[in-house]
Amino acid sequence: MKLSRAEYKEIVRWTDQLRPTRQCMKILKERFPNHSQSTLLSIFSLEYQKRIKRTISRHHAPDAIESHYQRYLSEAKAHPTAPVLLELANEVDLSPALMARIILDRFLQGLEGEVPSKIVLSSMLKEPSLIPDHILAKNIYQCTINDCCYGPLVDCIKHAIGQEHEVLLCEKLKERNLSFLDENQLRVMGYDKTPDIILEVPIAVEGHIVHWIESKASFGDDHSHRTYLNEQFWSYWNRFGPGLVIYWYGFIGELDCQRDRGILLKDCFPTDIVTLSHAAQQDRLPQEPE
Repeated sequence: MKLSRAEYKEIVRWTDQLRPTRQCMKILKERFPNHSQSTLLSIFSLEYQKRIKRTISRHHAPDAIESHYQRYLSEAKAHPTAPVLLELANEVDLSPALMARIILDRFLQGLEGEVPSKIVLSSMLKEPSLIPDHILAKNIYQCTINDCCYGPLVDCIKHAIGQEHEVLLCEKLKERNLSFLDENQLRVMGYDKTPDIILEVPIAVEGHIVHWIESKASFGDDHSHRTYLNEQFWSYWNRFGPGLVIYWYGFIGELDCQRDRGILLKDCFPTDIVTLSHAAQQDRLPQEPE
């Protein structure tokens, strides 16, 4: 779904009032019923991550960590069956999954007398049953499953959704009998930084030549799109020629302003595809690096 900047800003204004719990999506969907939940979740996640980046340092200060930890111990002792860690995270406006990581890290330091390894910390966050304190384990689990922006569960879901849309893109190309090389094939050829798809025979979409396609299972806002342009899209353009970016969950319409320079944005797989002459475009196809 392509949104005007005004529509996008209205959604962002509402996200400022919300915490990253599963309930927040119900609130957003009720307020913006014409937008898909996937689009709303992507916008909320992007905005919440910006908010966290501005404030996370103060939660990692030693005195703040100790304050959060002692507060947790006190509340957990008084209310052992309550989701005290989740409530604490929401109270101080910190991602529940990030709060869980801070508290677990502090607990393990007190238990072992040293800073735990990232491997141990990550394994316990992924599998809270490994935590020797069952009340803390329950609180960690509650934080993980109720956070829609951070944590191992969210990371797993995002990875799966990304893979799902790359598979969908490949299926769409095969349906149109378009010959292409995917990211894995390009890596075998020696490329280390490539788009998801290189078309062996270029196509034209809405009058613009396309040599490559990048799949993004997210919403394209100003910050993320600018980052992708600088770190990915322009390098693809320099190497392979003009291309197409699909933001499956939509983007700010005004960002689709680089068409004449060779970067086309869409929110779905294009339907008006014209296959170009193979011979005329052969010099733009990727060759195996020397």
